[in-house]
Amino acid sequence: MKYLEEIGLKAKKAATLLNVLGVERKNEGLRSAARSLLDNAADILNANELDIKAARENGMMESLIDRLRLNHNRIEAMAKGLLAIVDLNDPVGEVISMTTRPNGLTIGQKRVPIGVIGIIYESRPNVTADAFGLCFKTGNAVILRGGSDALHSNIAIVKAIKKALKQVNLCEDSIQLIEDTDRETAKEMMRLNQYIDLLIPRGGAGLIRTVVENSTIPVIETGTGNCHVYVDEYADFDMALNIIDNAKTQRLGVCNACESLVVHSKIADKFIPLVYERLTEKEIVFRADERARTICNKMEPATEEDYGKEYLDRFISLKVVDSIDEAIAHINCYNTKHSEAIITNDYNHAMKFLNEIDAAAVYVNASTRFTDGGEFGFGAEIGISTQKLHARGPMGLVALTSTKYIIFGNGQIR
Repeated sequence: MKYLEEIGLKAKKAATLLNVLGVERKNEGLRSAARSLLDNAADILNANELDIKAARENGMMESLIDRLRLNHNRIEAMAKGLLAIVDLNDPVGEVISMTTRPNGLTIGQKRVPIGVIGIIYESRPNVTADAFGLCFKTGNAVILRGGSDALHSNIAIVKAIKKALKQVNLCEDSIQLIEDTDRETAKEMMRLNQYIDLLIPRGGAGLIRTVVENSTIPVIETGTGNCHVYVDEYADFDMALNIIDNAKTQRLGVCNACESLVVHSKIADKFIPLVYERLTEKEIVFRADERARTICNKMEPATEEDYGKEYLDRFISLKVVDSIDEAIAHINCYNTKHSEAIITNDYNHAMKFLNEIDAAAVYVNASTRFTDGGEFGFGAEIGISTQKLHARGPMGLVALTSTKYIIFGNGQIR
């Protein structure tokens, strides 16, 4: 039997066991996994150092190395993320509707696990623990295929989790890692529809496009993030500067970072020099349209590509507009449906922006960096969906369940 088919068969059998596992046993497994991550932190960090060293040798950008890097604080955060999932309500088994038909049939809908979930992702080894935790709590087995740049880290994390499950007599095959990082193996995984019920890609635009184009398994697209902040003519400047600074510079290599600025022309003369000074102090490079460059000629000229680009680096695009309608049109043209923000003290403009921007998360007077499962109260997240079917935005436990109809009768025939 082929390598991937063996993994798929093991996952299918594990999913059958998880489907009937009670919440207390699932929580016991999660607590054990959290302890094991901490107990095996030294091994995980040693493995991560191998990945960091290889990334530097291969010329990876520092912002992406930051996504790859683990330390004691990040391992503690992974463990805390699993414990946070323990505290969340288990959606599996929830009856979400129940009605009685005229013929006496009582028809309801009940949340159930999806089955086997496959996740293809890049760089970020913390995804390994998050994905396990959310899938396990919802009774789903998970097959993981991380990038070659995080292989040693992922192997160490999965080893710790498997050890934890074994210690409490739970199925180790609930989590499996495809250690072959060859691209052809990844494409084979995308066609493993007899074993995998749902495939979730997490990574750059190239990865997501490859999965969507090659998968025979249903796919939830998770987002690349060309996130905008629009500074309206009625914006509070101090608030806008603080939000933009946070959204762009707190972490460069994340999908909810601000990559594009839009500024109303009525405040451009005063605001653009302020935001330029604030961000260039942190080595951010502006790529701006001609109107902005007449105000601040030290900015680089923007190309059409810049307006739609997720930089994950020390660059930001800037566009000057004459109205909120033009701002909305620009954002909806170039965004990736992830997270968009308006800074304004005008209620009507705020509501217009909320109603007309096409994105998974739309903010008024807050940083786009909040688009995150933990910040939204979901515990860890499996990803941020930028599509509109089944799940949209940060995907927590409910997004990893399906429903089935349950029907009670007393002898009815049709």
